[in-house]
Amino acid sequence: MSNNVIEVRDLNIWARAENAAPRHIVKNVSFALQRGQCLALVGESGSGKSVTARALVGLAGEQLQVQANTLSLHGEALLGRSESWWRWVRGSKVGFILQDALVSLDPLRPVGKEIAEALALHGWGNAASRQQKVQALLEEVGVPQAAYRASQRPGELSGGLRQRALIASAIALHPDVLIADEPTTALDVTVQAQVLEVLRQMLDRGTSVILISHDLAVVAKIADQILVMQGGAIVEAGTAQQVLQQPQHPYTQGLINAIPSEHTKGQRLSGSAPGAPAPAGVKSADVLLEARHIVKRFRGHSAVADVSFTLRRGETLGIVGESGSGKTTLSRIALALEAPDSGEVLFAGQPWSHASAAAQRAIRRQIAVVYQDPLSSFDPRWRVADILLDAIALDQHPATHTPRDRAISLLQSVGLGAEHLNQWPARMSGGQRQRVAIARAIATHPQVIVLDEAVSALDVTIQAQILDLLSDLQAQLGVSYLFISHDLGVIHHMSDRVLVMQNGEAVEQGAADEVFYRPRHPYTQKLLASLPRLAALEIA
Repeated sequence: MSNNVIEVRDLNIWARAENAAPRHIVKNVSFALQRGQCLALVGESGSGKSVTARALVGLAGEQLQVQANTLSLHGEALLGRSESWWRWVRGSKVGFILQDALVSLDPLRPVGKEIAEALALHGWGNAASRQQKVQALLEEVGVPQAAYRASQRPGELSGGLRQRALIASAIALHPDVLIADEPTTALDVTVQAQVLEVLRQMLDRGTSVILISHDLAVVAKIADQILVMQGGAIVEAGTAQQVLQQPQHPYTQGLINAIPSEHTKGQRLSGSAPGAPAPAGVKSADVLLEARHIVKRFRGHSAVADVSFTLRRGETLGIVGESGSGKTTLSRIALALEAPDSGEVLFAGQPWSHASAAAQRAIRRQIAVVYQDPLSSFDPRWRVADILLDAIALDQHPATHTPRDRAISLLQSVGLGAEHLNQWPARMSGGQRQRVAIARAIATHPQVIVLDEAVSALDVTIQAQILDLLSDLQAQLGVSYLFISHDLGVIHHMSDRVLVMQNGEAVEQGAADEVFYRPRHPYTQKLLASLPRLAALEIA
């Protein structure tokens, strides 16, 4: 008798399309999952990993055609089942955790009621016993003040608490299998570590886990087996040790080489020569941006509490901290989009945060910004040409080209071409949109660019390309970066100096290597201890 909880053999999925042949999106995928084992599906956007997982719980959708020689749970076939059968299986036999808990949870209901509903749908207990069970489940996944949190709506919870509430709902009936689709993406490193610990405890209790992720460092923490997917097919499979320490396929090798860390500092992450030295820019002691004793309060809460920093010409200052630490508020004050309650920001020694509107307009051309989601910062009525021409019109440098030729030159500087001028950003890839955002940012020849989580939503190889691009532009233009991120690997790779924020305070700052290798503050030490690393496998 097979020990496999889930067995998949020759799974193929096609996407139906009107007036066109079906598109083959998952190709001959096979694997088996045993009790208490964690199997990771790894790959970038469009690799087929999420649609493979959805097929395992009958959620592939009507537009997809699913075929397989074997697709079974405890030996029972999963294809051709009724929706009523699936409603019984989901929750009781298989739990499913989606990436975005805020979307997955009902925003109008307390999370406790949502978890209780999962129990009620399967006829578990009465109202009183379900309420006790909900509290126990929330405590089980590490939610503090479980009874109080159960009464709160998703919007009142932090990202980590929402994700843990979603896990509690998925494991309410103690399913044999838990499918977690990018459960830690966009979470702070300490919260990420807490969620991974919950999954590890589930494994220890005999639950089988399918973990879907593009983050190999996260996978390294708990996976037993890894399947690497590209273009809908499995290109490499093996134990976590084999795949991550001795990758055989060029795609897997590229994923691993693209991960920024302390070991990649000063090196290229992408292209034909990953690991080659990155171009070194010219740095100087000239202070371009200086924040002095910045304080900002919202409804009596200190979002930023007496924070000071300097940003010199040609250097990168990384600002790191968890959600709510104040780093984004500090960046908005640095951009003069928020006024500090006390303290001041200077640009090149001149007043900036408290300057007149006319003085701010003159300086603003010297400070650009690139956001995490470029699409929301673009006018949806504009094509790429409109976006760039609008920025070019603000440039006061002598024109040596026509505006259109200048727009093409900007696109070429970020690895795009004239063919992208007439494209709608909504129809471009995430990496292409971020390149357009960077092209717009450099259009006015700024001396400082603020990058607010500018690479956090990108796949690892696209992220690597953007980080290399930013390094190239800094070397060519001498621009300074204020680089804000919760990703410690990215911060160490890019930064000359680092400022660590907690609860609105700057708890530590100094040279990047000094902060990362010899952290003084307990909070910095905690952040670094929570950071998932591929190197952990070397001593496993």
